[in-house]
Amino acid sequence: MQIQEMNRQIEELIGNLTLEEKVAMIHGDALFYSGEVKRLGIPAVHMSDGPMGVRQEFPKANWIPVGNSDDYVTYCPSNSAIAATWNRKIAYESGRVMGEEARGRGKDIILGPGINIKRIPANGRNFEYMSEDPYLISELVVPLIEGIQESDVAACVKHFALNNQETERLWVNVEIDERALREIYLPGFEAAVKKGHSYSLMGAYNLFRGVHCCESEALLGDILRKEWGYDGMIVSDWGAVHNTEAAAKSPLDLEMSVTYDFDQYILADPLIEAVKEGKASEKDIDEKVRHLLLMMFRLKMLDAAENLTRKSGCYNTAEHRDTVRKAAEESFVLLKNEEHRLPLKAEGMKELLVIGDNAERLHALGGGSAEIKALYEISPLMGLKSQLGGNTKVTYARGYYVSPKEESEESWQEKSTDENLDQDAVLAERKKVSEEVLQKREELRKEAVALAREAKEVILVAGLNHDYDVEGFDRDNMELPYDQDQLIEEVLAVNPNTVIVMMAGNAVSMGKWKDKAKAIVWQWYCGMEAGNVLTDVLFGRVNPSGKLPESMPYCMEDCGAVALGEYPGRPLTEEEKKHMNAHTTMTYNDGIYVGYRYYEKYNVPVQFCFGHGLSYTTFDYSDVKAYMLAAKGRSEKSDPLDEVAVITEVTVTNTGDRTGKEIVQVYVGMKDSKIDRAVKELRGFDKVELAPGESKVVQIPLTRRAFTYYDVKEKAFVVEPGEYQIYIAKSLQDVQDTVTVTIK
Repeated sequence: MQIQEMNRQIEELIGNLTLEEKVAMIHGDALFYSGEVKRLGIPAVHMSDGPMGVRQEFPKANWIPVGNSDDYVTYCPSNSAIAATWNRKIAYESGRVMGEEARGRGKDIILGPGINIKRIPANGRNFEYMSEDPYLISELVVPLIEGIQESDVAACVKHFALNNQETERLWVNVEIDERALREIYLPGFEAAVKKGHSYSLMGAYNLFRGVHCCESEALLGDILRKEWGYDGMIVSDWGAVHNTEAAAKSPLDLEMSVTYDFDQYILADPLIEAVKEGKASEKDIDEKVRHLLLMMFRLKMLDAAENLTRKSGCYNTAEHRDTVRKAAEESFVLLKNEEHRLPLKAEGMKELLVIGDNAERLHALGGGSAEIKALYEISPLMGLKSQLGGNTKVTYARGYYVSPKEESEESWQEKSTDENLDQDAVLAERKKVSEEVLQKREELRKEAVALAREAKEVILVAGLNHDYDVEGFDRDNMELPYDQDQLIEEVLAVNPNTVIVMMAGNAVSMGKWKDKAKAIVWQWYCGMEAGNVLTDVLFGRVNPSGKLPESMPYCMEDCGAVALGEYPGRPLTEEEKKHMNAHTTMTYNDGIYVGYRYYEKYNVPVQFCFGHGLSYTTFDYSDVKAYMLAAKGRSEKSDPLDEVAVITEVTVTNTGDRTGKEIVQVYVGMKDSKIDRAVKELRGFDKVELAPGESKVVQIPLTRRAFTYYDVKEKAFVVEPGEYQIYIAKSLQDVQDTVTVTIK
């Protein structure tokens, strides 16, 4: 359909809608869909949570699942796992699965991906997010969106913006300098809008400079609509709207919430009254409806869309399961492998001891809105047993005790947006450990240590679960829960060859035993085939190729947000209370120094650095070069910063005896800059597969944007002329060669 004709039909529909019908369209008429206008053939917009797949079905007005057998789906790798692949194609294929499954379940929007910056290593929702680095996020979110939207389903990039903690998430105000905002926290969203063309976007819970994000003209209007030219649909996070007049004037299009009084939502009956009283404009409502209708045309939801056939989608196909397994294979990160402890040899292995609650625990149906009703999920224990077969006796010891969660989905959803919730009290209650629980942990630990003392081969699967990697709460430290550190230390003391598998979506402290372990494998929440893939990795059928998309500090106090910032926030002053609907406020004093930028700038040691990841083979880098390109003629529409300025080149050779994949990383730094800059920043990467002895020339282009910083006075990204260092590296700390170039 021609844009002119589409716009004509949109305006005609708006002209035929009553005020009441317009308002019905812009707020929830159920927990997961908006109001419809049957009279004009305008359907409801059906949504589903989707960081790791399509969520199970809920009734219109109840958080207790429907309970049918037809909403089992493919359990996909988390966004952290996708980021750990450093593979744009994997991101696209993962998105394609999510899009096809969402459409197959009759959804119009899948509420993902989540791309908030991992500012602190204890954020309960970090497992849903990608990285601490804006460039890595930007490069992976675009193909992920493209994969989703290929099936006539809208991606919904979230949470815009600065939703970097769960502590007081609805009521924390964020103050941040403009340079940090532009260099760190906005690039992923800008790429999602300008390059990924995401059809929808979700506003965040928190406040930005004194105003709730979903009511912020600065965020949604000045930056998103005007500066970036975004014409997609903006939906609130569930329960993130607070003021009718402010929300009516803001560019927000659709309000959703967690309660069942749909007609009393902020943009429901109260909005109709506000219009009648002259406190809100119907023209603002028309604009919201206009964006909703535009999205419907793009998704072929309206009969008027030239009878275009909308894709039907599908779910739980064998092809989907194969795709998510391949994604999981590239997400595992080999953190440590002394004495070539891995891979293990299945041949001749008569006995194997597996320790750890996480070896048997299933994670799909947990984490808050990221929960998935998976068709199946292979646990590590299941993967090991099923693949090793009957010739290997696999003994299982739980090792540590996890108290049962006693909280229903309904109570959790309501608590998560409760204005009066005392999060400190809830956390204190969660930390209470009875004598009975302590006794159970001691018994399980002693049993596991005794078995490990006699065992030849031991795999210990530890880490976090969705009691800790969960929406609504942050951890207050990076220590492993359930006394796991003590378990790991005691097992390593009696069996130093024990292989440690750390399963989590968030960094944890491993400092007490890291140096004692010979082999450490990092596993994310990586989907339904995770146990099979772990087994493949441990026994060498899959050569691990993932690298860390985030730094792993030793403790929370080492994090820049804690050392320099005000995390988790301070109480408001009396003056602030007069103009701000918040409980706490926080200034991001760490500025641009987030993640590796902070650790490297201030020489803070970390357990494992950004970009780290080992392989069962070895790679040699040689013939590093950098070619300067002459400036080309530019069209009026092209951004000169997107022009390629330098081509980096390196020859990578597989010098081992196994086929493997290597991620070449390119960082840029400027030693003599007139402004304060990070030592170096990721500006390019590529993943290459090589057979034993094979060499490939890897070329990675750098645009002029790779050499920029945000100039607050100019209100733009600018290139400072001078000499820049280009670092060709295997990780942030494993630089193979450096080339100096002069940029004018």
